[in-house]
Amino acid sequence: MKSTFKIQLRRTLCVASVSLGLVACQQAPTTQQPLQLVESTIAELQLAIVSGQTSCQAVVSGFLQRIAHYDDASAVNAITVLNPKALAKAAELDRALAANEPLPELFCAPIVVKDNFDTHDMVTSGGSITLKNSYPPDDAFMVRKLREAGAIIIAKTNMAEWAFSPRESVSSSFGRTANAYDVNYVPAGSSGGTASAVAASFAVAGMGSDTGNSIRGPSSHLALFGIRSTLGLTSRDGVIPLIFDRDVAGPMARTVEDGVRLFNVVADYDANDPLAVPNKRASDYRDFLKVDGLNGKRIGVFRRLVDHDNADPEITQLFLNALDDLRAGGATIVDYVSIEDFDILNDSIQSCASFRYDLKQYLGTLDAPPFEDVATLLETGQHADESKGSLEYFSQSPLDTAPEQWPEPCLTWPNHPLRNQLLANTIDAMDSQNLDVLVYPTWSNPPAHIDKANEEYLGDNSQMLVPAAGLPAVSVPMGFWQNKLPAGMQVVGRPYTEGLLIEVAYGYEQRTKHRKPPQGFPSLAQ
Repeated sequence: MKSTFKIQLRRTLCVASVSLGLVACQQAPTTQQPLQLVESTIAELQLAIVSGQTSCQAVVSGFLQRIAHYDDASAVNAITVLNPKALAKAAELDRALAANEPLPELFCAPIVVKDNFDTHDMVTSGGSITLKNSYPPDDAFMVRKLREAGAIIIAKTNMAEWAFSPRESVSSSFGRTANAYDVNYVPAGSSGGTASAVAASFAVAGMGSDTGNSIRGPSSHLALFGIRSTLGLTSRDGVIPLIFDRDVAGPMARTVEDGVRLFNVVADYDANDPLAVPNKRASDYRDFLKVDGLNGKRIGVFRRLVDHDNADPEITQLFLNALDDLRAGGATIVDYVSIEDFDILNDSIQSCASFRYDLKQYLGTLDAPPFEDVATLLETGQHADESKGSLEYFSQSPLDTAPEQWPEPCLTWPNHPLRNQLLANTIDAMDSQNLDVLVYPTWSNPPAHIDKANEEYLGDNSQMLVPAAGLPAVSVPMGFWQNKLPAGMQVVGRPYTEGLLIEVAYGYEQRTKHRKPPQGFPSLAQ
């Protein structure tokens, strides 16, 4: 990966090659200053550390103090378990810096990780009480890549049990997570814990997973940038599955840059993921962080996911304002794109109910799995009330047979004719108007009240098009509903065009700066 810029640090003799992720530093004496963690970025924290303003231990300790002070007291309940080795890892990085050793790309970036990512040193429950004491034998592929790059996993985050719900984040292992902007509302699901934790500055960024909505939806509800890659680009090894041929894992961050920094590390081929496709990643996704990224882009509006009969008019107006901002940034807006047979295909494509089979494969990777068949949880009652319906549905499918071999075969990606047809029709629609990306609201309605998650579940656009077609998509903040609750714009591209999505999202973010922190989580006295 090539270095694109160097930063000369004041009061030091440091040269930080941030794009390469290596820092060589001979520090001059300096006095440490109060540490600002709220809305801090990876680059800001790293520069503060190498300049001698602070230490990695102080950074990690500061985020742990924020979790202890705010998570329970605010009733957000985003965090499940803390990493008992986080401060020791920070001390190692401080010693490496003092010894003038090269430091990796994400050195001392404090990260939270959704509770369905395997972590050998922390419980991985998947939101289920049955796994509340489960320590996997090793790390998920993405967790390992983050640690190798110098990131410090400081905590795990709550989620919807087994990732079942796009509506809310309720687990039988750790309870209910609320929206950090207003705890009377949901953070969506299933990565609601990561979303609220990152929004409240409990960490610099986080990791989520997305089967139909669960990175992009919570990112929209919490004013974050979230990215779902092309199916096949990134590894799901060590992430508890929901529907294996739709699951994708990836970053959630307060800024596009920080999300891309994580993505640049975790987006790599993994032979242990049978659906992974080699040689598809860009050499360095940070190269797409262009302030003028909107200039010259042709952006199509997928009106089918804008003009809902029940779409909230204020969120629709936020989206129309976003189109004006895209134009002002130099993009050409093609304001009516249709995809041939979209509704027919959308109604016809059914995801394989493979959770029972997929989960058994995961449980087989544990040293001592507490059960083998998720159907038994219905008999024991070891589940959240909110999960009962999903368990009943998935428990009807075969346990020991892959979906392609069921009595009525359920074809999976990339061998599903209807999904491939939807993908082909989408590409044809974009090609016919020479479009770079498509856009629409991530959700057409505001977050539901926390006690009406089902009744007020409206406007979830993430379930349609992207997961079935295997397309890449991002959500980026586009403003606030009633000046209170966040709303996001979704940007969708052709397969393996994550770089284009980053250019559009970063250009839009830098032009609009919609992100603002939730109230109630101010800096703590140092």
